[in-house]
Amino acid sequence: MAKAIDDLKSEIPPGTLYMLILKTLEAGPRHGYGIAQRIHQISQDVLRVEEGSLYPALQRMLIKGWVVAEWRISETNRRARFYRLTPAGRKQLGAEVSEFDRVMQAIVRVLETA
Repeated sequence: MAKAIDDLKSEIPPGTLYMLILKTLEAGPRHGYGIAQRIHQISQDVLRVEEGSLYPALQRMLIKGWVVAEWRISETNRRARFYRLTPAGRKQLGAEVSEFDRVMQAIVRVLETA
């Protein structure tokens, strides 16, 4: 029996989570739930970032110095940790995008010739 489209989960491609988070934060600070929602919205409901992946990734990015975080009040009047891109994070975003482009070009070459 075929699955309904709503039942299919589109996972974040391996190696792209940092890039997607950094790109989302490029527009300004967001809390974790806001980051996940924005990625889901921009991808037109295709990509979903699960909490179990998002928060460990944000913690690793804090340790690497790509983001900083501060506690603030969210738009729903709740205390939330907001993440902001650092200069090192902007530099890393450029590196992540370049590597993604390189890999995508290689995949396209394989698809066109295989």
